[in-house]
Amino acid sequence: MSDKPDERLDRRNFMIASAATISASAGLVAAAPSANAQSTVDAAGPSPGVAAATVYTGDVIQGKKVVSALDVNDLEPGKKHHLYFQGVEMPSGQHWYVSVTVARGAQPGKRVVLVSGVHGDEMSSVHTVQTVMNQLDPARMSGTVMAVTDVSRPALEGMQRRWPNAGRGADLIDMNREWPGNENGLTAPSRHAGLLFNRLLRPNADAAIDFHTGTTGFDVAAFNIGGMDVPGVKAMVELYPVGQIFDNHVYPGVLHNAFMDVGIPAFTPEIGAARVLDLGMIALFVEGTMNVLKHHGIVAGPMGRTGKDVSVFVGNSAFPILATAGGIVEHLVGLNDKVKPGQKVAVQRDSFGELVAEYTSGVAGKVTGQRSDAMAEPGNPLVFILFHKDVPDQGETYPE
Repeated sequence: MSDKPDERLDRRNFMIASAATISASAGLVAAAPSANAQSTVDAAGPSPGVAAATVYTGDVIQGKKVVSALDVNDLEPGKKHHLYFQGVEMPSGQHWYVSVTVARGAQPGKRVVLVSGVHGDEMSSVHTVQTVMNQLDPARMSGTVMAVTDVSRPALEGMQRRWPNAGRGADLIDMNREWPGNENGLTAPSRHAGLLFNRLLRPNADAAIDFHTGTTGFDVAAFNIGGMDVPGVKAMVELYPVGQIFDNHVYPGVLHNAFMDVGIPAFTPEIGAARVLDLGMIALFVEGTMNVLKHHGIVAGPMGRTGKDVSVFVGNSAFPILATAGGIVEHLVGLNDKVKPGQKVAVQRDSFGELVAEYTSGVAGKVTGQRSDAMAEPGNPLVFILFHKDVPDQGETYPE
């Protein structure tokens, strides 16, 4: 099998297209379609840029109605609405359900979608979105804010980064490499992403924010990822009082790029370490998100602190430092520290306490992420340094 990314992508797309054709053919010859079977028309989802009418499944979970498609304009204005969205099926035939909160303003206006839980170990992102929603009063709003807080439900249940897929034995799939998904895809996460994007997220967004944190074992500074060459993105990103901006479109498959590909301005905030609530850092992103809602005219009031009130470092590339040995890691710099080329940033010791590796920066920039687990094996990311270069990096250089 080729190691070339383009060849892998081509083969995967070919397989997905083939699977879609097989699925459609199977639907035509089925003797008795079941109540849950999707027709080839239904599987296509809403037309591009058009919200499908809200579809209630008839189920109620913990007092909350279940939908399989949503148009926020169908909901009563001036109120908050709590729903479950019916996602992909489990191996048992039951469904994964995703929590949806909609604050629909009394007056018409812009629609902003807030997403968290694409990775299952990112608790501060979930708490940030919940805090923003709890501050909203729909009776005083113009427009709509929709929050989806637990996209990757099976990963969240185990508080782990990746979706535990049962398709080919034990398999862990990163949901944030699956967007915009495919309702007839080869894996449950791909289909889940397709259902959410086609029937819930895209039809209800004029702008979108996909909140993340560092992954388990890797801590990050407060920063935003987005393409600053897009005016709508730049305007939102600069409203956050955080110290770093990764000005990069990063790589295909991430949710904010799926929004961007269909003309919806979107970006990704990064909020500290996984598996914990960093309340101090959360407050910065709540303040920035409320600024974004004021910028779009959804809520009224004066702006809070923005990027103009803090020292912001903007870089367009990330320099990864990977472990070359196994052992205990000692960091010699901290998050947000400036570093120079050749500066020693970490060392590693074996079980005898003997030095087995030293790590230096190859660039001038700021420390954006560090391994927080005390031990590492070869290949583990130890440090990420945000920096600027004339031709920015493209590809997976930062494991958001």
